[in-house]
Amino acid sequence: MHISSQFDSGNIRVIQADNANDIVLAINKDNQSDFYQWFHFRLQGEVNQVHNLRITDLAKSAYPKGWDGYNVCASYDRQTWFRVDSEFDGDNLSFSLALEHSHVYFAYFTPYSYERHLDLLSDAQNAPQCELRFLGETLDGRDVSVLVIGEEDDSKRKIWVTARQHPGESMAEWCAEGMINRLLDDQDGIARALLNDAVFYIVPNMNPDGSVRGHLRTNAAGANLNREWATPTLEQSPEVYYVLNAMRETGVDMYLDLHGDEALPYNFVAGSEGIPAYSERLAALENGFKQALLQTTPEFQDEFGYAKDAPGEANLTIASNAVGQEFECLAYTVEMPFKDNNNLPDPLYGWSAQRCQQFGEDLLVATRAVVSHLR
Repeated sequence: MHISSQFDSGNIRVIQADNANDIVLAINKDNQSDFYQWFHFRLQGEVNQVHNLRITDLAKSAYPKGWDGYNVCASYDRQTWFRVDSEFDGDNLSFSLALEHSHVYFAYFTPYSYERHLDLLSDAQNAPQCELRFLGETLDGRDVSVLVIGEEDDSKRKIWVTARQHPGESMAEWCAEGMINRLLDDQDGIARALLNDAVFYIVPNMNPDGSVRGHLRTNAAGANLNREWATPTLEQSPEVYYVLNAMRETGVDMYLDLHGDEALPYNFVAGSEGIPAYSERLAALENGFKQALLQTTPEFQDEFGYAKDAPGEANLTIASNAVGQEFECLAYTVEMPFKDNNNLPDPLYGWSAQRCQQFGEDLLVATRAVVSHLR
C-alpha cells in the first residue's frame, strides 16, 4: 500500500498507513498560513480490499462546519469523480472504499489541473472573437492571464469575471470554463447577443501558485487574495495588483467573482449592499440578475446565503465590494458548494464539475437580462 500527493495540487500527510483497516492522514497548511482544508492524494492498494481512511485534526481546519454532511470525492481515471459516504465526528473525517482498481484518487472537490488551465487558455485564443493577454507574473513565476472575449469598443459594456482567488475552490474554474465555452460558441444565441453588447474579461484562475501548491485559500506568500483588493502589492499579492490595474484600464460595468463555500450546500450570490456607493440603481441591477437566474435554473436559490452588510459597512478589501465601490457597478460574489445542492441533490456525484460548467452557462442568461441596463 502506498499514498502519494507529489503531483499538481496534491496535499496530504501520512500519519499511519501500515494497515488498510486504519489509514490515518492529515492535511498540510497553506504555505506561511494557518489555513488548511484542501486535500488531494492517490492511494495504491489491493483490489477488492476495503480500505478505511481517516483524515484527522480537522477541528482546527479553516472551516470545521464544512465537514458536516460532506462526502469525499474519488476517481479511478481522474475524469469521473464520484462521492464516497463519509462521517465527521468533530475532528476526524472517516470513509471507506473497496478498491475496484489498484490506484484511486481522493480530493476535496474535483481538481482542476494547471495543465487543463493552460489548455483552456490556449484553446480559447484560437477562437476569432477571443484574445489571450498576459498581465504579469505570480511570485512563483506563473502567468496571470485574462481572456478578452468580444470586439472591444467604447460603446460596449465591460464585464469582468474572476475565478479561484481561493485555489482550493476548484469549482470556480470549472464554472468559468462553462462560461468561456458558451461565449465562444458562435451558434449560441445568448453568446452572440451578449457579444453584440458587451466585452468579457475573464480570469479563469486568479491564484495559479496556490492551485499547484495544493493550497485551500492563499497564494505562494500566504496571502488571502480576497482580502487584498484595497492595497494590493507586487510583493504580497501581485495577482490582484495586475488584475485591478487592468480593470482600471478598461473600466468595469459588471463584475462576477466565482467562489466555493465549504459549509453551505447551496448556490447563492453575495451583493455589495454595504458599500458607500450603493444606490437604487445597483439594487435594481442586483435584483434583476437574481430574478433572471432563479428563472433560468433550479440550481440557484436566494433563501440561504451570507448575512447582508449594513449600509456603509462593507469590507472593501473583498473583491466584489472593492470593485463595486470603485466602478459603481453591479458586483456579485458567486458561491457554489463543496457538498451538494440540497435543493437538487445527487447522491452519486454531489455538486460536480459538470454542474459547475452548466451553472457557468446559466450565469450568462442572467447577465443577458441586465446587460442593457448596466449603464
